[in-house]
Amino acid sequence: MKIGAILAGLAGLAVAVWFVAHIGFAPVANAVARVGFGGFAILCLYALATFLVLGAAWFALTPTAPFFTFVWGRIVRDAAGEVLPFSQIGGIVIGVRALILRGIGGAQAFASAIVDVTTELMAQIVFILIGVALFRTGLPGATTIGIVFVLIGGMAFIVMQRRGLVLVNKLAERFLPNVADRAHAFHDAVEAIYAHPVRLAASSALHLVGWLASAVGVWITIRLIGGKIGIADAVAIEAVLCALRSAAVVVPGALGVQEAGYALLLPVFGLPAEMGLAVSLLKRAREIAIGAPVLLMWQGLEGRRAFSAKDA
Repeated sequence: MKIGAILAGLAGLAVAVWFVAHIGFAPVANAVARVGFGGFAILCLYALATFLVLGAAWFALTPTAPFFTFVWGRIVRDAAGEVLPFSQIGGIVIGVRALILRGIGGAQAFASAIVDVTTELMAQIVFILIGVALFRTGLPGATTIGIVFVLIGGMAFIVMQRRGLVLVNKLAERFLPNVADRAHAFHDAVEAIYAHPVRLAASSALHLVGWLASAVGVWITIRLIGGKIGIADAVAIEAVLCALRSAAVVVPGALGVQEAGYALLLPVFGLPAEMGLAVSLLKRAREIAIGAPVLLMWQGLEGRRAFSAKDA
């Protein structure tokens, strides 16, 4: 990790610790404890179910490959991005590796991943705008910054894919040298995906369902803790939090940003700040509970492939 990312992560950790200390550890711990093991299992199962939607969004771009291969690739991608100290780019690359291990060609896997990120960004913009419309009061300035970041990011990905693919090729050279050697095939794979606008629209629509499902997950968490909130309010909270995370893209895992966001947003909807911190901590615990075993499985598959190649 670069020194800037390390410093940003440490600053985020300091913010998270300050919020816990300021609100009080006991109230936060009590809020988390109300969920219990059964409730936490529900949260994990619900999160796993949402991967069917996210995998379907990826699969929609290249429906010639097996559906569950993309579900697995998306689970690995998110696990790497959330559990390991990588940027989102690192998670995307590991997700591509997971697809390659399942027999999908490198050029097709990398091209579909890049376009999938773009359709997800487009859906994210719509999701944030829906949340802004549902929000009860004035929005923090960082939310507007987040929307701009998401919009610029989405347009940048489109430009990179349709006009030169310079940065994408550099990423391929760094992380997937075999793909870099077949840059022409990679370019053709991207163009082939963009030649089917219906698939792009389907992927974007499924990603929007995925973003809305993440808000429902927040609603379920709050209800398990004992709070009362409507689904529309949960959409508003999660959408604004999503924008705040986008504005703090340099902070690994949005550490501190997520905690502060939930702690400040839930009181707007009549819920205590400690419940917001509990929501954030439960989300991170769920990510580790799912992500750690998934990454161990992925590493095992990588190791098996390495030994097989050595024996051959």
